[in-house]
Amino acid sequence: MSASEIGSIIFTLAIILAASQCVGYLFERLKQPKLVGEILAGILVGPFVLGKISPTLFDRFLSLTPSYQEKTSTILYFIYWIGLLLLMFISGSETRRLMAKENRRITAWLLGMGISFPFLCVLALGLYSWIPLDGIIGEANQKIPALLVISIAVAVTSIPVISRIFYDLKILHTRFASIILGTAVIEDIILWGILSVATSIVSQTTNGFYHEIFTHVGTTMAYIGFGLLVAPSLLRKINATRWNLLLRSSPVGYLFFILFLYAALASALDVNLIFASFLAGFGVIGGFEKSEKNRFEDSLNSINKVAFGIFIPIYFAMVGYKLIFGREFSFSFFIVFLIGSSLLKLFSVGLGAYFAGFKKLDIANLAITSNARGGPGIVLASVAYDVGIISGACYTTLVLTAILTSQFAGVWLRSVLAKGLPLLKSS
Repeated sequence: MSASEIGSIIFTLAIILAASQCVGYLFERLKQPKLVGEILAGILVGPFVLGKISPTLFDRFLSLTPSYQEKTSTILYFIYWIGLLLLMFISGSETRRLMAKENRRITAWLLGMGISFPFLCVLALGLYSWIPLDGIIGEANQKIPALLVISIAVAVTSIPVISRIFYDLKILHTRFASIILGTAVIEDIILWGILSVATSIVSQTTNGFYHEIFTHVGTTMAYIGFGLLVAPSLLRKINATRWNLLLRSSPVGYLFFILFLYAALASALDVNLIFASFLAGFGVIGGFEKSEKNRFEDSLNSINKVAFGIFIPIYFAMVGYKLIFGREFSFSFFIVFLIGSSLLKLFSVGLGAYFAGFKKLDIANLAITSNARGGPGIVLASVAYDVGIISGACYTTLVLTAILTSQFAGVWLRSVLAKGLPLLKSS
C-alpha cells in the first residue's frame, strides 16, 4: 500500500472514531446509552445522510462499495470485527460475579419462561406460516435459519448494554443486577448455540448435509463445554506457573493472546468467533475466582479503556453505517415487530418472575430490563445479515429494536431510582 492510501484509510478511521465518540458523548450527557449515539454517528456518516448531503466527500472517504475503496473496506471491517470480539470478550470477563447460589431458583424460572416461551412461540407461528417471511429471508434464501434468528431476536437479553446501564446507575453489584446478568449469561449461551445451528444450515451445501450439520453442532457444543467447564481451571494453572513469560512480560498482551488463540481455534473448528471471544473472557478470569480478578484487574481496565475508546465505538458506528432505510425498509414491519416482540418478552419474563415469587414493581423492573436486546441483539443481526440469513430490511428492524428496547430499559430504571423506589424488594 502507498503512503497516500494509508493516509486515506487513517483519515476515514479518524472521521468515524471522532463522530462516534462525539455523538456518543452527547447522548451520555442526555442520560441516554452511549452506544445509541455511536450507532447514530454511523448513520450520519453513512450513505443515508452524508451520502446524500455530500456525495463527493462520501465517495472519496467513506463509501465502501467502489472497487478502489476495497482496501479501505477490508481494513474497516477488520477493525469492526476486532471491536466486536473485544465487546464479547469484556462481556465474558464480567461473568465472574454471576450465578449466586441464592438466585438459582429465580434464574431457573426466568429462563424457563423468559427464553423458552417467546422462542418457541415465534418458532411455532413461523412454522405454521403465521409470520410472513418473504421480507425477512436474506440472500441465502432459507426459511428455517431466518425463523431461528427471528425467534432468538425476540428471546435475547443484552449483557454488555445492561452491564453499562447498571454501571452508570451504580447498581452493578446489587442482587437485581446479579439476577438479570446471571439469567442473561445462560440465555445467551443457549441462543448463541442456536445461532450456530442457523449459520451452519446456511453454510452446508454438500450431499452429506445432515451429517455435516450434526458434526458442526457437536463440535460447537464440545467447544462450549470445554470453554465453560475445563478451560477456566486449566488457564488458572497456566496463569500461576513461573514459566509463563508472556504473562510476566505483559499481562495485557497475554489477555490478547488468549483472545486470539480462542478465536483461531474456533475458526479452525468452524465455531462462531463471537461466542469464542465470550468464552475467552470467561475462561481467562476463571469464572468466579477472586484471585484471577485481582491478577488481571489492571490489565482488564486497560483493555476496557482502549476497546471502548477506539474499537467498540467504531464497531457500533459501522453497525449504524450498514442500516438500510430505503424502499427496502418496512416501517410497518418494524413497528409490528417492536411492539409484538416486546409484549411477548415482557409477558414471558413477567410470568416467570411471578412464579418465582416477585410482585408488582419487581415484576415490571425484571421484565422491562430483560427486554433490552442491546449488544447481543445487534450482534445477532450483524452475524445473520453478513451470512445472508436475513434481509437488509430485517437487519435494520432488529438493530433498531435492540436500540429502542435498551434505551427504554435505561430510562425506566433511572426513573424508578429517581423516585427512591427499590428495584427489588420481594422474593
